[in-house]
Amino acid sequence: MARKGLIHRQKKRKKLEQKYYFIRRSSKKEISKVPSLNDKWKIHGKLQSPPRNSAPTRLHRRCFSTGRSRANYRDFGLSGHTLREMIHACLFPGVTRSSW
Repeated sequence: MARKGLIHRQKKRKKLEQKYYFIRRSSKKEISKVPSLNDKWKIHGKLQSPPRNSAPTRLHRRCFSTGRSRANYRDFGLSGHTLREMIHACLFPGVTRSSW
């Protein structure tokens, strides 16, 4: 299980990302429309004013059950370790288990 502080930090980043989403999107649209370089630099400065943790690239997918940040499968929302345990316990119908 992941540390609770890491999971809490991830939730905080997600809230910040949702809060500043429209500001970032509108600034990016403005940059593409403005022809002069000086105006682009001003808009770019405005784009850098929100906190860094509000950037969508700072978010990570986490395992639904354990909170593990690595080896996640998007289809299931689980880490590979947890997914394998659940498959061996026959909790996923239609998925065949393999061991070699």
